[in-house]
Amino acid sequence: MKQITVSMVKFMKEHPELKYIFFGGKGGVGKTVMAGAAALWAAKQGKKTLLASTNPVHSLSNLLEKDVFGKAAVVCDEEKCYAFEIDTRETIERSKREIREKINWFLKFADITTKADEFIESATMNPAFEESAMFENMMDIMFKDEYDFYVFDTAPTANARRLLGMSKVYSLWVEKMLKSREEAKSLREMLSFSKKEEKDPLLEYLLNFKDRMAHAKKLLTNASLTAFFFVTLPESLPIAVITRFINWFHEFGIPVGGVIVNGVIQKEQVGKDAAEFVLNRIQMQEEHMEEIWRIFGDQVRAIVPLFETEVKGAKMLNRLVEYLFA
Repeated sequence: MKQITVSMVKFMKEHPELKYIFFGGKGGVGKTVMAGAAALWAAKQGKKTLLASTNPVHSLSNLLEKDVFGKAAVVCDEEKCYAFEIDTRETIERSKREIREKINWFLKFADITTKADEFIESATMNPAFEESAMFENMMDIMFKDEYDFYVFDTAPTANARRLLGMSKVYSLWVEKMLKSREEAKSLREMLSFSKKEEKDPLLEYLLNFKDRMAHAKKLLTNASLTAFFFVTLPESLPIAVITRFINWFHEFGIPVGGVIVNGVIQKEQVGKDAAEFVLNRIQMQEEHMEEIWRIFGDQVRAIVPLFETEVKGAKMLNRLVEYLFA
């Protein structure tokens, strides 16, 4: 099998300032276990590390065999390793309250007597509302800067793409909103008999939000600080998924750290008299490994074997660390 040019360990050494790493890929390829192993490895290097899940369907508690939903807790008996499943419910409720305030601000500013309830219902029915809340939570975690190193277990790639791309989308939205707000303010001043300049809390909010998104974008696109790792199995569908999305991440300026291949059957441990099913799987994987080397080449950071049991709990995660950071 072809040798890896830049391993995970070498990549980390070449990026000493790296602080935020994300693991993504098609559902079921092993993103969560790779994120868990990476967090455990970082903690063993002496870094106070937070492993956080931005996947609405959390699985960290199950992996770690410890409840980490809604609160950060030490995991795997490693004093510097913390894990946290983000609870979006509180953020969604807070966002609804903030939206109510903002809409009321606007209605009052425009001298409109309509109640805000119908507007709020329309705004919070948006399918991306939960995603926005998750992005806000993720940014809060990063901005608080309470840890030395952050590992994010993301949702399947399409969701991760939207989540991490929100800094750019939000920036475009805020620019448009600011322009509209300035035009409305100018028109109101022209039509007003009063020369008294009223405070515009919505404009103030938009300017603060603009600064927040600029900060988020700066962190997410800094190749010294951030890296996104794609996890795949040696199978056609997950390879196709990350091939398609890897270019999108480049377009959004999110630094791609590389590709991790998971679930590779160790051929040397399989005898010639093995079941035909197993031999066929090995042949299939070898063909897809050739495809992986051809497409991703020196972007491959680790090849992780298919274990005889599922990766769950501290013992198996420590075992995975040895392969991921070989």
